[in-house]
Amino acid sequence: LLAAISLLAMKYSKFKVLKIIIKANIHKVFATDYTDLHRLKIVMKYNIYRFTTLISLLILSVSCGSSKKAIPQIKPSNDNVTLTSTSTDFAFKTGAENFESYLPLLKDKRVGIVTNQTGILSKEKHLVDFLIEQKINLQKIYAPEHGFRGTADAGELIVDGKDTKTNLPIISLYGNNKKPKPEQLEGIDILVFDLQDVGARFYTYISSLHYVMEACAENNIPILVLDRPNPNGTIIDGPILEKEHKSFVGMHEIPVLHGMTIGEYAKMINGEKWLNPSTSSGQALQCDLKVAPCLNYSHEMKYSLSVKPSPNLPNDQSINLYASLCFFEGTNV
Repeated sequence: LLAAISLLAMKYSKFKVLKIIIKANIHKVFATDYTDLHRLKIVMKYNIYRFTTLISLLILSVSCGSSKKAIPQIKPSNDNVTLTSTSTDFAFKTGAENFESYLPLLKDKRVGIVTNQTGILSKEKHLVDFLIEQKINLQKIYAPEHGFRGTADAGELIVDGKDTKTNLPIISLYGNNKKPKPEQLEGIDILVFDLQDVGARFYTYISSLHYVMEACAENNIPILVLDRPNPNGTIIDGPILEKEHKSFVGMHEIPVLHGMTIGEYAKMINGEKWLNPSTSSGQALQCDLKVAPCLNYSHEMKYSLSVKPSPNLPNDQSINLYASLCFFEGTNV
């Protein structure tokens, strides 16, 4: 009777895993000594117990998942804050696509944004255009090396200008103006940072991140970093920078490949108090940092960039080789 019940449960179960578990145990019993009724009853009782336990857990998980969607909560802390999301969508999303975690922070605020051509959403829409559609009050665009559209070569002079599509002013954060000046931050209530890094110490987007965080700390402006995956996120390797060789192409004592996303890197800068004080007190600075995380992302995931992050990194192969080949930039090879 118990065997019959288990067979019926296996036959009509919609859950493949349950079928496999029950079938495996029935086969195990009958393949050895199916005349041992006592042993058969014990095993089948165990099967039924496990079957009902799994069903109970599935019902519990469904009931928990159907609860009313809550408003994202921000942990009250003076340290780094990672915004949380209540989304039940299990698809991968960048921090920029994790809308519900950060849009409430921008509402009714005067917003500045540090971004370039990599600040895109899943349907090739640029974040700047999306924020304007959402009635976010964007005031200024701050552009890193290679410019807002990402067309300038390495080291090329980037000047201030105006975006022809949105008519927003563009302030260059390269050349002699790597760090936003107080007057360039006037009228900004919160600064959004959305750049696609490639995980190498000498890629200057993390250097721009440092200077932007430092400027925000000095001017009491919160900064919101929209996280993006690291295409070299499975590797931590290479020599650590010697402090005396610090420059814009290597600001921190880290390996050549650091293995972090840009949101994680921002939290390390803040947590380790690497922001340089510009006041006479000499005290280490920390900014009001919040990070909108990627959803359903792990460092083991293969991540291919749909937009080249800079002119000389047009594809996955160039990004993967960059950490070794970049050392030849200073030679005549």
